[in-house]
Amino acid sequence: MRIAIIGYGKMGKMIEQIAKDRGHDIVSIIDKDNQEEFNSEAFASADVAIEFTTPAAAYGNYLKAFAKGVKVVSGSTGWMKEHGDDVRRMCTDEGHTLFWASNFSVGVAIFSAVNRYLAKIMNGFTQYSVSVEETHHVHKLDAPSGTAITLTEDIIANLDRKDKWVKGTLLAPDGSLTGTDNCADDEIAINSIRRDEVPGIHKITYDSEADCITITHDAHSRKGFALGAVLAAEYTASHCGLLTINDMFKF
Repeated sequence: MRIAIIGYGKMGKMIEQIAKDRGHDIVSIIDKDNQEEFNSEAFASADVAIEFTTPAAAYGNYLKAFAKGVKVVSGSTGWMKEHGDDVRRMCTDEGHTLFWASNFSVGVAIFSAVNRYLAKIMNGFTQYSVSVEETHHVHKLDAPSGTAITLTEDIIANLDRKDKWVKGTLLAPDGSLTGTDNCADDEIAINSIRRDEVPGIHKITYDSEADCITITHDAHSRKGFALGAVLAAEYTASHCGLLTINDMFKF
């Protein structure tokens, strides 16, 4: 398979190595300093482009890839609220393909399935309050994380007593705390922590007077995310439309 890489930071370099190890060809690498590469024959020859950039750049990257007829696998977050409807239209009505996930880790996919199942069970036990917490490295720009938002939206879809999520507290690397986790009864606050070089920790807690139930996913490195992105590219090469982790893993 011919793969293009959009975004050549730590994730991009790890994706490059894993893709090569799995026998794929890297035909184009695009970063902020060589945007003209989008117009190259090499980029247009790609079966799939894997995109890990920033919320501000992601949507524009999709448009440039779609213009060349290149399918996209993307782990960029923070663009959905403003551009989600437009991307859905392009994938459903115009024949373009985007595999998007807030987290490509196989472990997170399993964790997400457990999270959905637990929420279905807890729907019948209203004495439990639910909270969500995510911890990431100090370089992460968005808070809460896209993965935390996805996990929380899955809880809301299965828990009748919750209707929406709100941004909770943010514990910054310097120890300062902003925001509040106080919220309405029908809301879930997502609390964020930024420290050290943590790849990603997500914790879901159900608490009551009698006891507490917690499930946690703790990533040891970014390698799991990179491998999942390459697996998604392999899946996307033979599928079309707006794709998600749930399409690739049938839990």
